[in-house]
Amino acid sequence: MSRTNPRVEIAGQGIATDDPATRTRRVRVLAQLLDNAITIPGTGWKIGIDPIVGLIPGIGDLIGAILSAYIILEAARAEVPGFTLFRMVANLGLDTLVGSIPAVGDVFDAAWKSNMRNVALLERHLSKQAALPPQRRSYSIGAIVLTGIALLVILGVGLLLGIFVARLIWNMRTR
Repeated sequence: MSRTNPRVEIAGQGIATDDPATRTRRVRVLAQLLDNAITIPGTGWKIGIDPIVGLIPGIGDLIGAILSAYIILEAARAEVPGFTLFRMVANLGLDTLVGSIPAVGDVFDAAWKSNMRNVALLERHLSKQAALPPQRRSYSIGAIVLTGIALLVILGVGLLLGIFVARLIWNMRTR
């Protein structure tokens, strides 16, 4: 932090650091916001902004998927193994695809909590990695590119599914 302005981050200490504790804190806060930010009064059940944003027809689930993709990209930067990345992308894909179905998808979004699942997978990897001796690691560019492509495919299929379902509902109501 800067001595003159405590809100200003000095390069290397901000959002792009590779420190596992900082990375974990960053993605945990995002996942908490997306999945568990609001407690439903009278119950112990929590929802986040992901199912709320998902109520926006057409693009709501895509906005949630884009925000959720950050967690997966951070996991790729942390060199999470390919199978774990696959599980994280599958969690997000299921959340996005089922979430794009009107009404049913919004309930599923509130219950599935894919972001918290993905943060748990990342934390499990980082805790195992912390037990190993420190070594110089380089980013796996291939894993990041493949993850990005998979996320784009999920977003595209989610958009197409949302359009298809919206047109189907529209045709049923106008007959």
